Amino acid sequence: VQLQASGGGLVQAGDSLRLSCAASGRTICTLVMGWFRQAPGKERDFIATINWTGGTTYYAESVKGRFTISRDNAKNTVYLQMNTLKPEDTANYYCAARGGVRISLRSDEYDYWGQGTLVTVSS
Repeated sequence: VQLQASGGGLVQAGDSLRLSCAASGRTICTLVMGWFRQAPGKERDFIATINWTGGTTYYAESVKGRFTISRDNAKNTVYLQMNTLKPEDTANYYCAARGGVRISLRSDEYDYWGQGTLVTVSS
């Protein structure tokens, strides 16, 4: 499966952005999806994950209550709604997919990765 992330940009602190991750090559109906981010000079960090149906989600503490992951299997797309953005949210954001039914916070458990989309939050 190929993943294409989009929606990044330059915003001010307190603003909102919605990232999209469009999949092609196969349906994502049976894939767990996740979002990760990597700031310059830092490791790639887990942000959010969602199961097949969207009924189970899990977030990093740093974004809980501000970010929402969702999916539209009919559109083969996953979203990350980001509200109340902070300068420390500045990073390249990556979507990822893994087989199986279990959600995961570990980047090494994801099989497919999209290219990053850059989010820059100014203070």
